[in-house]
Amino acid sequence: MKFKSIAVFCASSSGFDALWTQKAYSVGAFMAQHNITVVYGGGRVGLMGAVADGALDHKGGVIGVIPHFLNSKEIGHHGVTTLITVDNMHQRKMKMNELSEAIIALPGGYGTMEELFEMITWGQLGLHQKPVGLLNINGFYDHLIAFVQNMVDVGLLNKQNQEMLLVADNIEELVAKMELYEAPSVPKWLDKERS
Repeated sequence: MKFKSIAVFCASSSGFDALWTQKAYSVGAFMAQHNITVVYGGGRVGLMGAVADGALDHKGGVIGVIPHFLNSKEIGHHGVTTLITVDNMHQRKMKMNELSEAIIALPGGYGTMEELFEMITWGQLGLHQKPVGLLNINGFYDHLIAFVQNMVDVGLLNKQNQEMLLVADNIEELVAKMELYEAPSVPKWLDKERS
């Protein structure tokens, strides 16, 4: 495998579909089996906890990054390889980005969406060249994918930037796509073809 570490953003709850928890656990297991360190939000609950447990149960490395205010409420997963505490949510994203070579989003709510779009925006602006992937478990992201297509259709998103967001419904295919990813050579604001 090309990657030594991948950041995983996902829900701190489990949701109503048991498949999401199963797949989150299998993502952690897959990464452990391929010697990829999981970098995630540090929680022991929800899909976050399932990813961490999947990796830990298969003897993988897990780095959690959690703000003090969440860790103090005993949400932090103290069984991980390393648990890093930071002051706020922005520092959490910065640290996760710093520690990872690629980014994956599993199903989640507002927090996951915010993290996903900040990471893809940083890539669009040339602040990093890492692949960003959506694991579209059971069609969870179908509406989001359609919405991104609408951004292109109405001229608010360039096709090249749309293609930065890699999508697959299983972890094996997603990581394979991510390994082949090449970042755009020209950051958004330097592309003369854009209005």
